[in-house]
Amino acid sequence: MKGRFTLLSVLLCLAFHVSFAFIDGLVANGNFELGPKPSDLKGTVVIGGRHAIPEWEISGYVEYIKSGQKQGDMLLVVPEGAYAVRLGNEASIKQRIKVIKGMYYSITFMVARTCAQEEKLNISVAPDFGVIPIQTLYNSFGWDPIAYGFKAEYDEVEMVIHNPGVEEDPACGPLIDSIALRTLYPPRPTNKNILKNGGFEEGPYVFPNSTWGVLIPPNIEDDHSPLPGWMVESLKAVKYIDSEHYSVPEGTRAVELVAGKESAIAQVARTIPGKTYVLTFSVGDASNSCEGSMIVEAFAGKDTIKVPYESKGKGGFKRAILKFVAVGTRTRIMFLSTFYTMRSDDFSSLCGPVVDDVKLLSIRARKP
Repeated sequence: MKGRFTLLSVLLCLAFHVSFAFIDGLVANGNFELGPKPSDLKGTVVIGGRHAIPEWEISGYVEYIKSGQKQGDMLLVVPEGAYAVRLGNEASIKQRIKVIKGMYYSITFMVARTCAQEEKLNISVAPDFGVIPIQTLYNSFGWDPIAYGFKAEYDEVEMVIHNPGVEEDPACGPLIDSIALRTLYPPRPTNKNILKNGGFEEGPYVFPNSTWGVLIPPNIEDDHSPLPGWMVESLKAVKYIDSEHYSVPEGTRAVELVAGKESAIAQVARTIPGKTYVLTFSVGDASNSCEGSMIVEAFAGKDTIKVPYESKGKGGFKRAILKFVAVGTRTRIMFLSTFYTMRSDDFSSLCGPVVDDVKLLSIRARKP
């Protein structure tokens, strides 16, 4: 009886530790609905010290913005709830988060550019950091959900979002809202697919009440990618979409190539020189009024194929196949879209073909 009690106690302790550390959704006050006391505000500027916004530590010129607020002729729109924060010159917000050491995580957050043009954000979870450009607007709403990945080196990490910009008007920085976290479980190659995460099922947190998907920013390496196994080797982002809001060829997740040849994903696979391989994948549209002639270009080392797809913007897909002979022990698999495309119901929103269900397998040589 005593042994059972001890075992139960250990299991409860482990469960408590995991549940305490595991976060899948908004971080504490991640939507900033808990705001500063009125005495800690001077207009929109937070003046009440580092801890004036509950659960956050702030520095620099930080504003607390209410939905519908105006700045001159510009209306400041908050994507979720009633409040967001704006980071002025050299301003930052940070929060300490309990995690599990050695695990991989993805941060998803909403960001909007205001009056500055060449805006970017620094995001860091020590020792990892990244610079995310936000000057490109991918939709007409003005807000984009963006993902960033990291590996937890400690049981508690410090997440920092920093605006490195210096503008004449400090109230020209980016708006930040809805910061969420998701644990990632990087998949491995199998005997059914040499590629990792070929169906894109493992990826960043997607807000359940959002129809925007999530942008995987440019120049993302695969070590700590928010899209495990894949790199974004392009000047622009790719969009991660889910089946709750879009048409997806297989499973519940896929990738939309939203910026022509400037929007590409890649993965390096282990291959055997001289052996024949078959790359198969789906090309379709997300049922988001992205209409017209599309072409996805697929590369496997030096071999390539162009897959045309005539989209009516209402969903659908076709399968494609590329057979090639490996010339090295590593073969780079890459996908990009030939054309830029805009939604037919919104000429300010970028869109493009969907890629999903990517598989790579070797072919056994036939006996003579």
